[in-house]
Amino acid sequence: MDSFFEAINGFLGSIFFYDIFLGQVEGSAMPFIVAWLIAGGIILTVRFGFINVRMFAHSYKIITGKYRTADDVGEITPFQSLTTALSATVGLGNIAGVAIAISIGGPGATFWMILAGFFGMTLKFTEVTLAQIYREVRPDGRIMGGAMQYLSKGFGARGYPRLGRVLAILFSIFAIGGSLGAGNAFQTSQAVGIISHEIPFFHTYPILFGIGLATIVGFVIIGGIKRIASTAEKIVPLMVLIYLSASLWILISNASLVPQAISTIFHEAFAPTAAAGGFIGVLVQGFKRAAFSSEAGVGSAAIVHSTAAVKYPVRQGMVALYEPFIDTIVICTMTALVIVTTGVYDPSGEFASLVASKNGAALTAAAYGTVISWFPMILSFSIILFAFSTMISWSYYGERSWTYLFGEKYTLLYKLIFVSFTVIASVTSAAVMLDFSDLLFFAMALPNLIGLYVLQGDVKANLDAYLSKWRDGELDREAIR
Repeated sequence: MDSFFEAINGFLGSIFFYDIFLGQVEGSAMPFIVAWLIAGGIILTVRFGFINVRMFAHSYKIITGKYRTADDVGEITPFQSLTTALSATVGLGNIAGVAIAISIGGPGATFWMILAGFFGMTLKFTEVTLAQIYREVRPDGRIMGGAMQYLSKGFGARGYPRLGRVLAILFSIFAIGGSLGAGNAFQTSQAVGIISHEIPFFHTYPILFGIGLATIVGFVIIGGIKRIASTAEKIVPLMVLIYLSASLWILISNASLVPQAISTIFHEAFAPTAAAGGFIGVLVQGFKRAAFSSEAGVGSAAIVHSTAAVKYPVRQGMVALYEPFIDTIVICTMTALVIVTTGVYDPSGEFASLVASKNGAALTAAAYGTVISWFPMILSFSIILFAFSTMISWSYYGERSWTYLFGEKYTLLYKLIFVSFTVIASVTSAAVMLDFSDLLFFAMALPNLIGLYVLQGDVKANLDAYLSKWRDGELDREAIR
């Protein structure tokens, strides 16, 4: 299995992680796909007048249901779409990904993660708004939306139907691969890594854990988006509460070390050690792991947000602003501070083997265990919940992409392939799965960001019209009291 995935990784890596500096920056590289995401986030944030800041409070009111109207159309509520999307993002990207970023790029990667999360809020707003504009309500009441829809229909409306169709097909193929890699194999691999660390039985028989997880995931995803959304709505708030409570406890216990940790993060963001790959190396690690964590610019979350019941497309886009904020700016920062204050990321320290093997979940568990001796067992349970919630959401992303390519009647085949990957990933090394997940996941950003650049005018027109209604008080008058 390792040999097979290593061959795929080598081929895809030569394309999507091509060094745009052509080796001219000593000790580091800037992958094309990471630069592509950075540029997209900055350009759109400026284009929409820093909407991630000025509409933050209004977004919260939408989430709490203040602006519900009788004309809302969709399969699930805006809050359910947010928790379902968060269930895909608040997970091992926060727990394992942050540890991996710091162990490779040093503490300074945290600063660039936070900055990437800030710009990622606008990327998420843009793609979700487009998904609502171009979504299609099918005769059976199910909604088909996401990047594949706005690429094909949006480009078609501009007189480039063939180009739009090609980009939509590419996105769908990458999304299916991403669902099997980042949304499934990576989650399973990291979950096996930490559970086997706590329960030696699964170190000997990891495939049994894979079979058990596959069975539970299969039961949920067979029920479709409503069962997925209902499950996510229940477990996401719980697992976030458990994780943040433990993080706060550790930071309070290490309160005297927190100022130094913050100082180290800022200092090494601009003057990293040579081992971290220099300035570009630490920046790349921060942006890579932030994108992997929040999925901003990748187009995946737009699929589930397209099913939300709202009257105005930008309204759901504003709801989506909270995803990178909660996921990256809040949770990833908390994780990073725990890892830096406990010092477990040191490649020559007590946990060197975990750093070398890129077993980020186990490394984070070790950080928490330095203060709360019994917490790794609780974290192991939490990580299984994180992995499970991410997998059920990504199964939907992959299923909708599969349906776009092959039609509704073949969705069961995709679901069987998806649960099979869970078993396969349980017996494959974490390092190989990390590379495989990165490649397929980031590949989605290539066609998606082309769509965001070309179709941003549609978002601007919808946003201007919405803000005009908001200032005139029309949105308040039509809301259900």
